Amino acid sequence: MADAFVGTWKLVDSKNFDDYMKSLGVDFATRQVAIMLKPTTIFEINGDTITLKTQSTFKSTEISFKLGEEFDETTADDRKVKSTVTLDGGKLVHVQKWNGQETKLVRELVDDKLILTLIHGNVVSTRTYKKEE
Repeated sequence: MADAFVGTWKLVDSKNFDDYMKSLGVDFATRQVAIMLKPTTIFEINGDTITLKTQSTFKSTEISFKLGEEFDETTADDRKVKSTVTLDGGKLVHVQKWNGQETKLVRELVDDKLILTLIHGNVVSTRTYKKEE
């Protein structure tokens, strides 16, 4: 099922991302840069390992993981988190935990688009990606 996510995805729409970053504690200057970016997300699968690359002109990140196994991650805003990614009803659910906090990143495919829903507390941001041919 995760195979459906494989490919290169370009950000085409973003809603409430500044409020989400603010909720996480990201500083003003970084938020101003981040909301201007149109990052590309690349999903690759090799055996049971999924690699997720996020590339932009400001910062790029890469994580590799196995579904259901906790791993250490350093986020784009430099938080050190414990992450677990699971497949739930066709959605990739990525939970990050740090300092007693938790954020959830839910990726799902809807009408040939990749929808990323970011949740921290009661703040929700939605980012839409379109697959590059």
